[in-house]
Amino acid sequence: MCLCVYGTGYQQANVIMLPKNLADDFEEFCCKNPAPLPLLYRSQSGEASCPPLAKHADIRTDIPQYCAYEDGHLVKTVSSLQSYRTHLWSDMVCFYQGCSFGFEGRLKNAGVPVRNVEQGVNVSMYRTTVPCVPAGVFRCLLVVTMRPIPAGMLNAAVKITHLNPLAHGAPIHIGDPAFLGIRDLSRPDYGDIVKLQPGDIPVFWACGVTAIEAILSSKPSLAFSHSPGCMFLTDIPVPPFSESVDPPTSNPNLQMIPLCFRVSNNPLLYSLASQGVVEKIRQLEKIIQEDPGERGIRALFVQDELLLSVPLDNGSISVHCCLCFPFSPPEETDGPPGAFAMATILLSLGKQVTMVMDKRALGMNKDIIAEAVQKGVLKTEIQLVTFESSDPNSALRFLCHDGDPNKPRYDHLVAIERSGRAEDGNHYNMKGVNIKHLVDPIDDLFIAAKNIPGISTTGIGDGGNELGMGKVKEKVKFATLWFICLYPLFCSAPSPAGVSNWGGYAVACGLYLLHTCPSHQRYLKKGLGIEPTTTQEQLQDWTENLPSVTKEESILSTLVRFEIRSGKTGHLAMEVDGLTFYPTHSDIITRLREVTLGCTTPNP
Repeated sequence: MCLCVYGTGYQQANVIMLPKNLADDFEEFCCKNPAPLPLLYRSQSGEASCPPLAKHADIRTDIPQYCAYEDGHLVKTVSSLQSYRTHLWSDMVCFYQGCSFGFEGRLKNAGVPVRNVEQGVNVSMYRTTVPCVPAGVFRCLLVVTMRPIPAGMLNAAVKITHLNPLAHGAPIHIGDPAFLGIRDLSRPDYGDIVKLQPGDIPVFWACGVTAIEAILSSKPSLAFSHSPGCMFLTDIPVPPFSESVDPPTSNPNLQMIPLCFRVSNNPLLYSLASQGVVEKIRQLEKIIQEDPGERGIRALFVQDELLLSVPLDNGSISVHCCLCFPFSPPEETDGPPGAFAMATILLSLGKQVTMVMDKRALGMNKDIIAEAVQKGVLKTEIQLVTFESSDPNSALRFLCHDGDPNKPRYDHLVAIERSGRAEDGNHYNMKGVNIKHLVDPIDDLFIAAKNIPGISTTGIGDGGNELGMGKVKEKVKFATLWFICLYPLFCSAPSPAGVSNWGGYAVACGLYLLHTCPSHQRYLKKGLGIEPTTTQEQLQDWTENLPSVTKEESILSTLVRFEIRSGKTGHLAMEVDGLTFYPTHSDIITRLREVTLGCTTPNP
């Protein structure tokens, strides 16, 4: 018995029927795009039954409504395919694919509202601007379904659907639909309008209607599909909610279940990473919270700020790092090593990186980077630029092509150990000395970025007076002596650390973890792609470009050779903020690597 019903307790299937000469290409297309097209069964030519899915089925009559296509055009909808001549049917191959209706009952049982069912309408389906991976004659844009989910229930929805890979699996996008090329949620391409309730977040799953788009673009002489919303009902029960959602803790797959976290408010954007990776990033965060300098920095921490600082790769083209904190003497050994560590791993991951610094330090930093490349610590030179404000629109022109806020040049700004502007317009170091004369107006870039959709910001600091720490201003007032330095400006993700370099190291390690996380990479790739594309050579390269004791010692020795001193003591020595490289900094680096790589590893 097969019909279209919501929440039946049985697996439902999308159905596509194609001439046999296209069947191999379409099967490859399904394999390359597993999220929208999870393949349950491929029939033999002319086979109307599907024994693995349903007994006594006849695919020609068991769907409430079919769509018939000729040369890539929808010509009619029919309630049966029996009228088609036998010799035509004998040439057809039927593909049965998993359907998202299979998880709606689980969502409801978990207390997650299913708005389309509540509103008595079909789910909303949208054609995106995301191209599927082509195969043979098949190439098209991804189609997605949208279900509004209350913000507090996102993790439950992600977990439930992740455990249903044959029903499209976990979401492929959460938040602003513009990232998928969807301009208006009130105008779905298929299905009905589903209204968001207050507090709802739009959540998008890959959709089997992608196969219909493949038919329209490949233009087969004859093809059939289910009508959107009219599925084939199999005899396979959906596993009970408790069995699929609450696996025992001994289950090794538990660590692979994704967790959802917000990475941006403007635009609204979430990301996913496996529970195991999130736990590792939280361990990194605990390590950099240590405070051997006894500054009281631990009081500034908010859990998961590091997690919010790490996803610099959600569609990123470039990452903009601000480095070199002015001191008296002007430069110090905290800041540049952490910035170089982030830049190095980003370049290894294929990102473009630009570093912004004060004009007076440009020549010196070029020489420092050149020496680091010569020593083999950096694989390549990093682009260095300066920013000077000549008018109120200078920052906008710097950040955006043609000064157009709809065309951002960068995706993320990172400030590390960068003095933040005080409420009186000056810049102060931790001793309360005004250093405004040493500082270019790089703050203006972060102020402008707040109003540019698509640019997020991170501030890494260790005292409370750094750019971005305004988000924890009240904590700084009670925890430190430097609250006079703070300006209301804050970053999307402030990342306090016992030493700012440690924050840079932790971000670099977190980037490595996300790039080796299958759940995160599936989310970034929208569930498209036949298999993980990371090669052993890439993995080795990423590992080699992580911070290491040897590399960081070499960078610090270069800074000392250029007469850059420890910030707290002013010593021209192998120390940062009054803490000697051995054993303090070397120990932190070793522990960060051990968490990242999952074992005790040598520090090349």
